Amino acid sequence: QLQFVESGGGLVQPGGSLRLSCLASGFTLDYVAIGWFRQAPGKEREGVSCISSSGGTIRYADSVKGRFTISKDNAKKTVYLQMNSLKPEDTAVYYCAKCRAGTISYAGFTSWGQGTQVTVSS
Repeated sequence: QLQFVESGGGLVQPGGSLRLSCLASGFTLDYVAIGWFRQAPGKEREGVSCISSSGGTIRYADSVKGRFTISKDNAKKTVYLQMNSLKPEDTAVYYCAKCRAGTISYAGFTSWGQGTQVTVSS
């Protein structure tokens, strides 16, 4: 099971920005696609973005395209999610997990962490 530590969430006004970080625990990012997922209150967890092991293939949910950017630093074992032009509907707990490269689907083999709370509100 892959494990991650997510951080960087917080309270931000609509139109603001946040940068989330996801530190991989006990493994490297060189051979696995990693994605960001989110779960809003009363809703199912959904895929937000996925970056392949090489970093050459990236996918985004339609709802975040043009606003969010995923990246990673293999040396630091960290995946980032830069979130700009945030909207109230982006409010959720954000998690990292293994994803299927070329999609935003969850690929299993992940022990879900506590995530990081993002709240977009005026």
